[in-house]
Amino acid sequence: MPTECTTQALRFQEIGRRAVVAQFNGGPLTSDGGALLLREVERATGVLRRFAACFRDDRDPARITHSVAALVRQRIYALALGYEDLNDHEHLRHDPLFAVLAEAEDLAAPLAGKSTLNRLELSAATVAEAERYKKIAVDHAAVDRLLVDVFLAAHPTPPEEVVLDLDATDDPVHGHQEGRFFHGFYGHYCYLPLYIFCGDHLLCARLRPASLDASAGALEEVERIVAQLRTVWPTVRIILRADSGFCRDPLLAWGEAHDVDYVIGLAKNERLTAMIARELAAAEAQCVATGTAARVFADVTYQTRESWTRARRVVAKAEHLSAGPDGKSNPRFVVTSLAPEGLDARALYEDLYCARGDMENRIKEQQLMLFADRTSAATLRANQLRLYCSSIAYLLMSALRRLALVGTELARAQCQTIRLTLFKLGARLRVTIRHVWLALASGCPHAALFTRVHATLRALPGHPLRC
Repeated sequence: MPTECTTQALRFQEIGRRAVVAQFNGGPLTSDGGALLLREVERATGVLRRFAACFRDDRDPARITHSVAALVRQRIYALALGYEDLNDHEHLRHDPLFAVLAEAEDLAAPLAGKSTLNRLELSAATVAEAERYKKIAVDHAAVDRLLVDVFLAAHPTPPEEVVLDLDATDDPVHGHQEGRFFHGFYGHYCYLPLYIFCGDHLLCARLRPASLDASAGALEEVERIVAQLRTVWPTVRIILRADSGFCRDPLLAWGEAHDVDYVIGLAKNERLTAMIARELAAAEAQCVATGTAARVFADVTYQTRESWTRARRVVAKAEHLSAGPDGKSNPRFVVTSLAPEGLDARALYEDLYCARGDMENRIKEQQLMLFADRTSAATLRANQLRLYCSSIAYLLMSALRRLALVGTELARAQCQTIRLTLFKLGARLRVTIRHVWLALASGCPHAALFTRVHATLRALPGHPLRC
């Protein structure tokens, strides 16, 4: 954040014979000096440019100061740097570094304020001539395609196999937003967004009312993503992975009909538990003998009485948690289209299915560190755009990890750690006719890492300053 010019001297406790005095007279300073790395990532990926292209701007060019592209850059960079609220931009609009990030023509002129950015968030689904204040529209389908296109571009060589992780989570709301609903499982009013990841890559972020089933809309999103993937990678093997909230016959049957495999949790019931009674007894015996939790795996064929159209392979984990009178069993089940010859029961459950837990870390990263849960706008449409903005900020941070942090101590770091280590650097700015000079803090403890990351980004193919 920039300093404010004032001559008032602020006196602090002396150190020895020396007085300690502070003044807000340092000139154009910023606390986000390392954010220029993100601008280099944008140069390499074009994520923000392509996101801005998803908007249609019907404003009169003669009456506007800030283009949609500038508004998008300003908003996404702010999210990546930890500024979650539009109100933050009332101060950030005067930060000289943000003028550089937004690529403003006049670096001394203020950037867009909260009201202008709010009109971007309130973009219409379609621009109608009668809508006086909604001259900006966003194409949701184009944004959805962009998320998958970025994933495809990150893999110059087609992978043999991709695993698509599906999950729903709660997004608490605290007002009377459109689509709010009380969710009994989470115990509060919330939205129920659907996420689809492939490893660290975000492929879908769909905001939904909490009154829907966890799997609502999942089949349509999977159809769309699979079609887009196979257009570029026609031979790639695709596996769907999700918890029991997505164990619905239409999704399973669609996968079987379209050569898409699945590994999906199955809620336990009396029939399933009875089918693995022998394995549960064996696990209990091992637990009593060893004094530690024991697992025994089983392969069974199962069909529901009404909801499934066919019998399917189910992998069961018969687990006993502790010995003694308080010990209890913990059976778990997974339905899959994968054949036993390719992956036995233990490997399928422990190595393949349980790996989906990493997706929850990615969701937490986006919600807690990139503010995907900041859905306090009045309409569901505006909150979906906020979720899109958070998703694009995630793509930018993920690209930084992928392109420049491999082999460093931040290779698997979360966004907050990256932000505090590389971006939150004090710097003094000096603008001349031909240069924007940044004097970064001499005492930066991560200067060597910063220099290495900069060199890596500069060496990427197509960079105009590539050595």
